Amino acid sequence: MNIGVDAAALGRSNTVVASTKDVNSGYWNPAGLVALEDHQVSFMHANYFANIAQYDYLAYASPIDERSAWGISLIRFGVDDILNTTELIDSEGNIDYNRISLFSTADYGFTFSYARKLPVPGFQYGINAKIIRRIIGKFANSWGFGFDAGIQFEKNDWQFGLMVRDLTTTYNVWDINEKEYQKIANAIPGENQELPESAEITAPKVQLGLAKKVTFRYDYSIEAAVNMNMRFAKTNDLISTDGISIDPAVGLEFGYTDLVFIRTGMGNFQNVMQLDGSEKVGFQPNVGLGFKYKGIQIDYALTDIGNQSTALYSNIFSLKVDLSMFRN
Repeated sequence: MNIGVDAAALGRSNTVVASTKDVNSGYWNPAGLVALEDHQVSFMHANYFANIAQYDYLAYASPIDERSAWGISLIRFGVDDILNTTELIDSEGNIDYNRISLFSTADYGFTFSYARKLPVPGFQYGINAKIIRRIIGKFANSWGFGFDAGIQFEKNDWQFGLMVRDLTTTYNVWDINEKEYQKIANAIPGENQELPESAEITAPKVQLGLAKKVTFRYDYSIEAAVNMNMRFAKTNDLISTDGISIDPAVGLEFGYTDLVFIRTGMGNFQNVMQLDGSEKVGFQPNVGLGFKYKGIQIDYALTDIGNQSTALYSNIFSLKVDLSMFRN
């Protein structure tokens, strides 16, 4: 739930909390859904870990009336066809490769979003209700739930956004298959002797965004944005204290006639420990391209164009469709 969605946003290093205004707002900041003028759908696919893991996203959103909108989305991150070797050795101590089976492990996130304009001009808010489903073959599975909340404000072409993820703390409760667990409980002496914890907790996180779009010579536009991603714990983020850690990100989008877009951004600034004991600042540079025509937008992002950080190298494609084009 923290990787991000939509190649257009990922190409800008996720700096869209203040400016998001389409179907993907359900993920980035649900307040942006109120800008929708008609029904929209979005789809994204990406491969991670040299195509071992599959990351997919599907979303739909539409306005309710002039002041409110709603949306739903589904995220899946999974690894399929994993070898299950827990029964490789039979009861007589013989290795039997026919006893190897396959299983999948996957995380699912289902989100329902609602947004509404406030009586104060320029202000809107949005909320998310999330259901988390995690499955590790026949070994374990969990259900979880949580909430997000966001606001946006726009004045004089300046856009401000605030997104609080896991506002009430997101809980996952695991159900572990004890019969399967016993098959590996004593595989390594002194290890795996007790069942893992059955509760998993995700603490709140805050994202603060600022953006401004400038149009010049009628056909050209530039939108610059900055995000401050905050966690309430000491981490290896660029700015880190005992009470809060902050990871800044910057993004830039150049557009021509609202048809062609070029994007870039830098984020994931981390204090990275070197082998010699010294530290350096690592970061993740991203680039992206987009094409929009008659309600159809196709975007591409390359989410690590160098070795400045330990970020995952990935090619990401996404598609967004304004359903009004079919009525027209």
